[in-house]
Amino acid sequence: MRLTWLGHACFTLESDGYKVVIDPYTDVPGCGALQVEADAVLCSHHHFDHGYTEAVTLRQGRENPFTVTAIDTFHDEKGGALRGENKVHILQAEGLTAVHLGDLGHRLDASAVRRLRGCDVLMIPVGGTYTLTGDQAAEVALQLQPRAVIPMHYRGDGFGFDDISTLEPFLSHFDGKQITFLRGNTLELTAQQPCGVIVPAFAE
Repeated sequence: MRLTWLGHACFTLESDGYKVVIDPYTDVPGCGALQVEADAVLCSHHHFDHGYTEAVTLRQGRENPFTVTAIDTFHDEKGGALRGENKVHILQAEGLTAVHLGDLGHRLDASAVRRLRGCDVLMIPVGGTYTLTGDQAAEVALQLQPRAVIPMHYRGDGFGFDDISTLEPFLSHFDGKQITFLRGNTLELTAQQPCGVIVPAFAE
């Protein structure tokens, strides 16, 4: 399975030539205009920075190797009263499980923890303000114990919203030996690799 970070909370997952886009965005500072071709698109919610499906050109004819399920959660700690609902997406293919938490804004309940625990890769928001803070995200990652975790929805050098945090509060919870900074924004997910915290490079 191939995973590519396109900026903010947007990823593509590819298996057997089939590509799924998760949370396409528009108007994210520093990220530029998103334009991607894929076979399917998933959105955790429909705010402009997660549900801009106009950026995705859908193609047809390929058989979908992914099994996709979702867990209903919220965008805030008040049951959605502030920012609405959020869907956590679970994608399975090639015997691997990838979990995208979307704009999760609260700690997960026991039922969700049981369903998500031990996934192969976890894409988790860490910037706070609209989502989990870095400290909360580290707590959720510890609960779920994924083989690999990829932080998203944060402010970096030249990209991201001014009112969300950088990576550092999240990364401070991990030993440096657990953290890998990629030179690119794509990684291959196998039954053994990668492991630990994976930080893809930002690619404009």
